[in-house]
Amino acid sequence: MNGSTEGRAEDNGRVYQSHGDQHITEHHHHGSPGYPQGPAPDSVRQPAVGRGPLVLRDRLELMTHLRTALEDGGADQVFVLHGLGGCGKTAVASEVFRIATAEGGRVGLWVNAPDLASLRAGMLAVAADRGASEGELTAARNGLRAAADLVWERLDRSGQPWLLVIDNADDPAILREGNWLRTSPGGITLVTTRQAASHWWPGATLHHVGVLPREDAAQVLCDLAPESGTPEEAAEVADRLGRLPLALTLAGGYLAHQVISPWSLAEYGRALERGNEVDPIELLDRGAAYGRADPSRHLTSTTWELSLNALHAQGLPQATALVRLLGCWSHDPLPLHLLTGPGIDAVLPRARVELALRGLLDHSLTRLLPGPPRCLRTHGVLLESIARGTPADERDALVSTAAELLMAVMPDASRPWAREDPPLTPYVPHALALLRRATQWAGVGRATMTRVLECTLRLAVALHRAGDYASALSVAQDAVARGTHALEANHPAVIAIRQRAGRSLYRLGRYEEAEAAHRLALTDCTAVFGADAVETLESCMGLSSVLAWVLDQKDAAAALVRRAVGGRTAALGAAHPSTLVARTYLLEFTAGPATDPAVGTALLSDCHRVVGPGHPISLDAELNFGFALIAAGRQARALPHVRNAVAGFGHVYGLDHPKTLAARSLESRVLGELGRVEEAVAHAQLVADARAHVLGTEHPWTLWSLERLREWQHARDVQMSDDASQTE
Repeated sequence: MNGSTEGRAEDNGRVYQSHGDQHITEHHHHGSPGYPQGPAPDSVRQPAVGRGPLVLRDRLELMTHLRTALEDGGADQVFVLHGLGGCGKTAVASEVFRIATAEGGRVGLWVNAPDLASLRAGMLAVAADRGASEGELTAARNGLRAAADLVWERLDRSGQPWLLVIDNADDPAILREGNWLRTSPGGITLVTTRQAASHWWPGATLHHVGVLPREDAAQVLCDLAPESGTPEEAAEVADRLGRLPLALTLAGGYLAHQVISPWSLAEYGRALERGNEVDPIELLDRGAAYGRADPSRHLTSTTWELSLNALHAQGLPQATALVRLLGCWSHDPLPLHLLTGPGIDAVLPRARVELALRGLLDHSLTRLLPGPPRCLRTHGVLLESIARGTPADERDALVSTAAELLMAVMPDASRPWAREDPPLTPYVPHALALLRRATQWAGVGRATMTRVLECTLRLAVALHRAGDYASALSVAQDAVARGTHALEANHPAVIAIRQRAGRSLYRLGRYEEAEAAHRLALTDCTAVFGADAVETLESCMGLSSVLAWVLDQKDAAAALVRRAVGGRTAALGAAHPSTLVARTYLLEFTAGPATDPAVGTALLSDCHRVVGPGHPISLDAELNFGFALIAAGRQARALPHVRNAVAGFGHVYGLDHPKTLAARSLESRVLGELGRVEEAVAHAQLVADARAHVLGTEHPWTLWSLERLREWQHARDVQMSDDASQTE
């Protein structure tokens, strides 16, 4: 030895120095690195919440159930409150905590459990509260004894009944792996979570916590900002916010704390609607400036990212892609089969859609609604938040995919509508939401916008053919406004929807607007496509009905239709369905005493040969042939054709469809002119009643039907009087 001394130590090791021989044995005990240590909470005797509701609104049935469990001295029970982030689970738990401690004589214990470190720290603080010694706690913290066993041993031995709230337990795996959630004879455990899957909560009683009823949601705003407006204004704002407690709390907090230029509820509601001018999510989040220090769970811009991040960590990044796709549509019920289309591969693999959807459901990011058809319902504020955070380079693909999936369920315009077809009304809010998203998002290209408009056109055509003219017009007008903004008024896709809007306006009896729409479309089509283009000829057809039946300009109408017949014959052929439609119009507008029945016979023969006897084009032709025969004074020959049309339209469209009613109205006329007045009155009564129900009492066709009914009733009375005179 050279007399020098050298020592080294690592981690918790120590260096001993001496001049003689020493034999030292040390045992180092280390906590497992799998047990992260979080800071102890400041208190487990108070709810770890920020600004809660002044009064807990609604939740009466749930609170009655939980209050009963507390009052009955309940123990050995676990209750789980699950639901969408921001739906008020913690508020319910806080009120239960207050009741248990202030009224029920229980010890209240509150643990925040968003992660394992917070859960362990909080539960060990519970053990300390229930009498665990410092040595026991140190051993548990250092991994020398099972921490969960210590906690539950102390809870079991508690001298007072207790209520334990485990809040924000959105990752139930950490509860299960450490056996942190148990029942105890000492009290009741209440868990709040976004995780809805029942397999995580064996033996527990689950309660879903959803949005508030309208009246209670409005009252939350009135509680927080009582001077900002009326209860009805509060209800309207609550509706715009989907009655989500988090959104209501943020909105109320913002309104209550403004000083310089305070908004009213009505002004706040208008700001929420100005989506292109005001970011509704940013506006909501301004209310958090007066609340909690930790915003992650309490901002609408970030709270649901926690769930998506958890799904990503579980190997489901596709859940984010799926909810971003849902963000292209509306918060209204979305038919589930929409997600089965092959076009979804552009956003996420079809093989992963089921797993991604299951993840969203388990984390309460969307809900299943029973059918038929089975639907998804995703909260509107969540969808706006997700859309706001969607990367710009993904937006075009998302909108394009959403349009293709919608297009797959829309009937092709060349196929006639039938009453057996699935209803399209559920898709209307989703088409309108997609239009809005496509025009609001930067990064959506012109080609994608055009595809969205084509999808919307299909929907408007199908709704129109189904007789839902109001919905067809709503879709078309919104598409025209947004398409004009994104492209231009003379873009071919926009012009096609403008033409469709004109037809719906006519069917709704808004004749001046219909005339203006068709004339402008005809002018623009001529400038863009040329005088003989099929698009221009479509505008000729649309304007012709207004000229013939509103302005009584049948010659001008016939001239436009002759132009359409000639142009379509040259471009498409004499027997093309579009040409047959134009020939049917022409037969109607030129009907009179000099009508040659051979023209109608030839038209009907061509229709039967090309599209078949029961096709709507054939039925239109047969009805107009009957009308032409009546105008020519051939009522007896007309009646079978009219009745065939009535039966055919009734079979295809249903008895109350406007086309069926138009055919039945003509049947009433021909019966009356044949002297069968009693039958004419019966049919006229049916038509008048049905049109009042379907179209409204003030619709021009309804008023016209009532006039015809009075005429036939008068004719019947005269006939009965004449018969009575002859009998005398």
